[in-house]
Amino acid sequence: MKSGLYQQIEKPTLLVDEEKARKNLKRMAEKAAAQHIRFRPHFKTHQSAQIGEWFREAGVTAITVSSLSMASYFADHGWGDILVAFPVNLREMRTIRELSAKVRLGLLVESTASVMALGEALALPVDIWIKIDTGLHRAGLDVNDADAVRLVIAEVRRHANLNLRGLLTHTGQTYHAQSTAEIREWYARSWQALANLRGEIAFAANQPMEISVGDTPGCWLSDDLGQVDEIRPGNFIFFDSMMLDLGVCAWDEIVVAVACPLVALHAQRNEAVIYGGAIHLSKEAPQLDGQAIYGYAVFFTENGWQFAGRENRLISLSQEHGVLRLNTADFRRLKVGDLLGILPVHSCLAVDALENYLTLDGEEISTLLSC
Repeated sequence: MKSGLYQQIEKPTLLVDEEKARKNLKRMAEKAAAQHIRFRPHFKTHQSAQIGEWFREAGVTAITVSSLSMASYFADHGWGDILVAFPVNLREMRTIRELSAKVRLGLLVESTASVMALGEALALPVDIWIKIDTGLHRAGLDVNDADAVRLVIAEVRRHANLNLRGLLTHTGQTYHAQSTAEIREWYARSWQALANLRGEIAFAANQPMEISVGDTPGCWLSDDLGQVDEIRPGNFIFFDSMMLDLGVCAWDEIVVAVACPLVALHAQRNEAVIYGGAIHLSKEAPQLDGQAIYGYAVFFTENGWQFAGRENRLISLSQEHGVLRLNTADFRRLKVGDLLGILPVHSCLAVDALENYLTLDGEEISTLLSC
């Protein structure tokens, strides 16, 4: 760890422990490889070409992104097989055309209208994945509506420039599970439902159909990833306090913390005010003991940081202010001007808010957002 790293921090700063991040990456990559499943990690979590190189070094060749602008950024940094795991936005057809000339581009559809528009507008081939809803109820065709899926398949097959790849789902309902057993159960139900659907629409497809699934809780915890062709987890590279509370990871597997200056102390309430608010951490807040929690405090050490328990929690966020409530012993350790770390609720949103990282070795890492 770089000597004097913490002394140089003046404002909310996103720190990343590269060594631990690479361990998380190695574990997920090895699990997929052992089961002969394509590992197509979601890069929306880190959004960084520099961190993307850690994945390339781990053998990753295909990636997932959440927007066409993100796809363009990673295409410019040498990635050649990119899936945009968001329903296709027909207003960005110019960008789609540009990307189709540079990379193997995967697009997500759930309507015949989208398929028709793509088929008529594009000259070069793109891969088409049909978005299926297996229980999250956010986007996608219902997994039990084989007729609707057949209609989309029929439209795809009308266009020679559209390559039908398969069925895709995001098992995001695992983020609302009440136990790790429930996470595993929902993940298994999701891929099994897709496998059943694949059987139902096999005649209409008249070709092999792949299955693509993605969620960090299910992919991380499930020993058997199932009869799938690829997995697309993203959050696992960093984890966060939400994953900690779900029982998906241990505190020392969370590899990002937001370093925040302490600006005020209120002893009568055991509360500390930090320079670190909603614009740095987002306002996503799960409930714990009937209270909204915006993250947990950690104390910096010579080798990173130490979690001191869920009692030390971020209970309020304004634009720039954060209010921490701490146990008495930890509160008494503090003084104005100290630096405290926050394990964010959602690491993907913290990255999006802060745009850049600092490694524990003092290396600055940029993202798409800082370009």
